[in-house]
Amino acid sequence: MFTLDPRLEQDTILLGEFPLSKVLLMNDARYPWVILVPKITGLTEVFQLDAAQQQQLLLESNFVAKALNDLVQADKMNTAALGNVVSQLHIHHVARYQGDETWPAPVWGKGQSVAYSEQESDAVCQQIKSAFADLLQDVD
Repeated sequence: MFTLDPRLEQDTILLGEFPLSKVLLMNDARYPWVILVPKITGLTEVFQLDAAQQQQLLLESNFVAKALNDLVQADKMNTAALGNVVSQLHIHHVARYQGDETWPAPVWGKGQSVAYSEQESDAVCQQIKSAFADLLQDVD
């Protein structure tokens, strides 16, 4: 049975699911940041997915990058699957701006994360859910 890595669960807010992946909002108000986690146990690398799953993940990832960019008008969309700290396969989609706190460096290991307030979290989640409505499924 699929379970989300505890560190991802602790650091994110569940937005819903796509056909292949859980859709998470990183709880860091400094950046619009969405993470996809394929709902398959034991994955650490994209190449471990079969061809159809790889194609689905690419479709979901491109959907997130475009929809998030359309929503927040980023200067650059960073998409990455690192896995050095959390080995469970997950794909980051981080909207970046030339004036943001860590530009042009990567966001990892720079500065302190800033958790959303409850009110901010609710508003951001609703905006992203609306932007992702064509593919997003609610979870109970």
